[in-house]
Amino acid sequence: MSLPTPLRVEVVSDERFLELARRADHPVPIEQAPAWDAYDAAVPGREHLDRLAVLAADDAPVAVVSVSRYEVRGFPYVWAKHGPIPLVERTPGNEKAIRDALVADLKVRYPWATFLRMHARHAAPDLRELLQTVTFDHTVIIDLTPDSDTIMSTFSKRGRYKIRRTLKDEAMTVTEETGLSAEQFEELYAIYRETAEGAGFGIFPADMYLTMLDALAPHTRIWVARRHDAGEDGTLAPGRAVAWVLAVVHEDGGTDYYAANNLEARDTNAALRIKWEILMTLKAEGVREYDLFGVGSARAPQLMGVREFKQQLGEIVECDGAWDVPLKPLRYRALVAALRLKRAVAR
Repeated sequence: MSLPTPLRVEVVSDERFLELARRADHPVPIEQAPAWDAYDAAVPGREHLDRLAVLAADDAPVAVVSVSRYEVRGFPYVWAKHGPIPLVERTPGNEKAIRDALVADLKVRYPWATFLRMHARHAAPDLRELLQTVTFDHTVIIDLTPDSDTIMSTFSKRGRYKIRRTLKDEAMTVTEETGLSAEQFEELYAIYRETAEGAGFGIFPADMYLTMLDALAPHTRIWVARRHDAGEDGTLAPGRAVAWVLAVVHEDGGTDYYAANNLEARDTNAALRIKWEILMTLKAEGVREYDLFGVGSARAPQLMGVREFKQQLGEIVECDGAWDVPLKPLRYRALVAALRLKRAVAR
């Protein structure tokens, strides 16, 4: 059933936003929640703007969205990261009606904005591929509500075998190391550089991850896998980091955000061991699902390298990918042209 139009948009309080967002079929993404505002404030060039509700004529809420100001090459834009959150069925028609209402409102509310970046499940003529950065439209979401044996049974046969084997590896430990210092993070960042160079993707300077850890505490958490050499007396020496995961936990949902592993980790399945330890820890804390945060697809060929790995932990499902929606078509075309020229010169 299609939404009756026209829809209208109004600013809502943080409390009202969360009340409505919790009606959705998944935990509230932290990027849409008030907790994220501190991170926007800590990163130069970002600023949280408003939380909005999209309402039908009878005032029934059909979606909510939190929006922030970003900038690319001097062109300011509005970023609804992991939003809007629909409160109705995700049909192409419903998405379009919600998007049309937001576009009409944002053109007036933020006349400086060149485009809106937002998420949608369905491709449409008014949606454009992202100017820069990588999105994804498929992921793996692990249900943490069953018992541990049932969770393990949902993994692939190969995934179960590898996890059980690494759980018997006495030379490996996995611990949560949230709260580490900048100096301690240097060891982990070196592993991330190695991961990025091998996979061919770019990473931020170390300060960006430290800012995230600080601004989003206590929601940001780090788990580290370490290998320990045995001394002559059989005792294990202090461990060297071989893999780590920065996870974000908000309300009853958890998300892989950044992960890295070196060659030694790949040889010992440390990445799978970390995932299992995270899942069991969060399950014990009452978290009900964990999102592995994207796998490769036709829209995200850059992530094909992690598709096989994550598929060991569950079935691949569709999710809402990010898109650009021009608010000022002429300026947007000028930005597209400038970026194309930049890429051509760089070749």
